[in-house]
Amino acid sequence: MTLEEARLARSKKVNKIEKVKDLKDPMEAFEAIEKYAQEGYDSIPDEDKKYFLKCFGIYDKDSLTPKQFMMRVRVAGGHLNATQAKALANIATKYGQDYIDITTRAQVEFRYLHIEDMPAILQELKDVGLNAYQTGVDNFRNIVTDPFDALGFDTILPSFELLQKLQEKFLFNPEWISTLPRKFNTAITGSTANRCNIFGHDCCFVLAQKDGLYGYNLYLGGRVGMIAKNADLFLTNEEEVLLAYNALIEIFKKYGFRDNRNKNRLHFLIDAVGMQTITAAIREVAGVDFATAGDTLTTVNAHDTQHGKVQLKDGTFGVQVVVPSGIFSGTALLKAAKLSQEFGNGELRFSVEQNLYILGVKDTQTLLQDELFNEYKNVNSPYLNNLIACAGTEHCSFGVIENKRDAIAMSEYLTNAVPLESGRVRLYWSACVKGCGTHEIADIGFEGCKAKVDGVTEDGVHITLGGKIVSDGKNGYTVLKSAPLRFARFYVESLMIEYKKLRNKQESFEQFHDRVLTQYSAAYIGFYMRLQAYLRAKNIPNELRINAVTKTGKNEEFELFELGRKLYYQLAKEEAYTAYSRFTNENKREKLIDLRKIDSSIDENIAQMTFKMLEAEEKRAVVFSELIEFIAL
Repeated sequence: MTLEEARLARSKKVNKIEKVKDLKDPMEAFEAIEKYAQEGYDSIPDEDKKYFLKCFGIYDKDSLTPKQFMMRVRVAGGHLNATQAKALANIATKYGQDYIDITTRAQVEFRYLHIEDMPAILQELKDVGLNAYQTGVDNFRNIVTDPFDALGFDTILPSFELLQKLQEKFLFNPEWISTLPRKFNTAITGSTANRCNIFGHDCCFVLAQKDGLYGYNLYLGGRVGMIAKNADLFLTNEEEVLLAYNALIEIFKKYGFRDNRNKNRLHFLIDAVGMQTITAAIREVAGVDFATAGDTLTTVNAHDTQHGKVQLKDGTFGVQVVVPSGIFSGTALLKAAKLSQEFGNGELRFSVEQNLYILGVKDTQTLLQDELFNEYKNVNSPYLNNLIACAGTEHCSFGVIENKRDAIAMSEYLTNAVPLESGRVRLYWSACVKGCGTHEIADIGFEGCKAKVDGVTEDGVHITLGGKIVSDGKNGYTVLKSAPLRFARFYVESLMIEYKKLRNKQESFEQFHDRVLTQYSAAYIGFYMRLQAYLRAKNIPNELRINAVTKTGKNEEFELFELGRKLYYQLAKEEAYTAYSRFTNENKREKLIDLRKIDSSIDENIAQMTFKMLEAEEKRAVVFSELIEFIAL
């Protein structure tokens, strides 16, 4: 009753896409592809270009590349054999300008395709057991899992076969093609290491233990900007997982909202009725009184990317191929497929961080001498190993910035400006607010936006910190809004210098963030990033570390005063005041001496800014935003 009431409350109108869905059965569009191939692009009805062909992974890109299409291919769990990889490589080279994107759902996208070639492409996929079915719009997207699964030492419950059984429910089934209120993302892992962003999906089956049994805790409602929440259900075996999944998707299909597409994901249904209502409904529809949640065991960050290889249970290795921003080619994939047959077991894996693994390798040393690793390194710099970037303006009409090459350019800059011999820094880039680059769970995240410099609009990014992918996951927080893209690298450089100077041995950026940066407000961190960039640009020497400020309980006013005091001492070689009491000068009648009177060579902007940070209490700046004008690049 609660679900029905929520549905009715949001059923006063339906969105435009729901009206488009009523025009035809999606299969009509799929069955017409042969006809469209014969008659050409202009013969395709608008509703098929805009919606129905997307149900089968075929996206019209006429606005970006005239009369051409993108195709998204489902690669279940990112698991691929050499024969399939060769077929994908052949399609890219023959039909798609040798271009491939590896996506954050561990699958591939082709671009520059023509409708005339679609029947041949679809047949070539089918011949090797691949397809593009239901990889777009209101469908079940590619299910992800640990790329090593049963082969990994840290896998307790191999999950790929169960993934395939979950997929059987909806794949190729007309009852589930375009019948959901919105897209639906699923993930499953039986590993203690989180290699598939397990908490970032609508439905997440996460390794757990209860009463001595291994199974899966169910997490629900993940989406862009939201980590999935524990549904308090423990599923003890494959049968229970399948029953719970079938119940959940039936509930979402029947009661999910169909009005505002921006608020139609499962997350919003849960928000409306509460998680307890959803779990009670799952139990009722499944006809099983599932146990309450056990202890979640997927709590470890995978560090494979730092080493370039990981030992598997059979003694062989999974060898990494780093693909920055997921920009790959058919030629490179063909090479990787051949190497997997020559040196491995003929199996390859895509990762959600847009990289590739060759499995079953015994002689890693000889494999790594191959020319493929000249272009795509086995271990790149820490700024490139875990880099993620979604399509951006070149390939996506929603993109605000170019994104992929922006991400690579920043990582290459940081590699040279602040070289790290080791470390783990997850830089995730989304070209727009939709967040396909999962920026919200990054160590340092970037969301494309527009910024202004001297009144002129240009590309920019919102910068976030502190996202997590383990221990139930966590979204990051914003430290800089609308930072001009051309300056963003310098701001991030400020953080990387601190990470390099202050990190403990083998400490990842996430660990550094938790140990050091969490002591300070987001405003302080963002201001410090700007300040250090300005000081470097002006060649002003300083040894002011980010942790120089005394802990203030994240009180921005006190942080501002303490930073001003430290900066004044750095420049003047003397204290601003003779005595202090609780983040202010003790003697209220004591006058602050302007830095320029002490040393006329001191930068005027810095002198004025420092004065504003430390002058008489009633005139003093209390928030960092009052000072930004002094350190603009």
